[in-house]
Amino acid sequence: MKVSNFTLTQIATIHSPYKEKFSVPRQPGLVPSASALLEIHPPFNDINAFSGLEGFSHLWLTFIFHKNKPNTKWQPMVRPPRLGGNKRIGVFATRSPNRPNPIGLSLVEFEGIFQQQGKLFLRLSNIDLVDGTPIIDIKPYIPYADSKPDASAGFAQQIPESSMVVKFSSSALQVIDEHKTLRTLITEVLKQDPRPAYKKNSEDDKVYAMHLLDFNITWQVTNQLTLVKSIDLI
Repeated sequence: MKVSNFTLTQIATIHSPYKEKFSVPRQPGLVPSASALLEIHPPFNDINAFSGLEGFSHLWLTFIFHKNKPNTKWQPMVRPPRLGGNKRIGVFATRSPNRPNPIGLSLVEFEGIFQQQGKLFLRLSNIDLVDGTPIIDIKPYIPYADSKPDASAGFAQQIPESSMVVKFSSSALQVIDEHKTLRTLITEVLKQDPRPAYKKNSEDDKVYAMHLLDFNITWQVTNQLTLVKSIDLI
């Protein structure tokens, strides 16, 4: 059978608090306070194209894993973090970004639509997309068709449990006092423990850093306690 090639067109771009892959939750819905704007590009920014969307609470976004290394050869077996990062299973049994085609699917909350200075934006929340992610399609989430409560999900049947406690140093607390919503966002992100999966059950004295919103944040993990050491405005 002949294999065909297709051309995809970017219709929008995500403006997200996640400025790098490292801090992004591994699935949507894990960080409720993570909000974003979806900027729709011409000629798709015709408001008529979104008529009726206000009746939906959630959207499917089809996107490109644009942070994948170029020319990286896909592998038939990958190590999903949910299995500790050591066990290999087939790539098509996972949501790994390293796929034959770098296409992802994300379910996000839809908060509204607005126009500003000739541009069209969608307000979103509960996202898992890095800043600048190219969007190639938008579809409404339809509960009766898209929700199957009795479906089986192999190794990811339940939401991952998190017993991580997040605390802040005195210097970090001073920054949080000036940016009230920042504490919730940092706490929700770090409770998911974004470290490599193989680090979670081993001694780890490394100081980690992430770029979130306009801040560089460092933290260190001891057992099930994460201490936010510093929060610096970039």
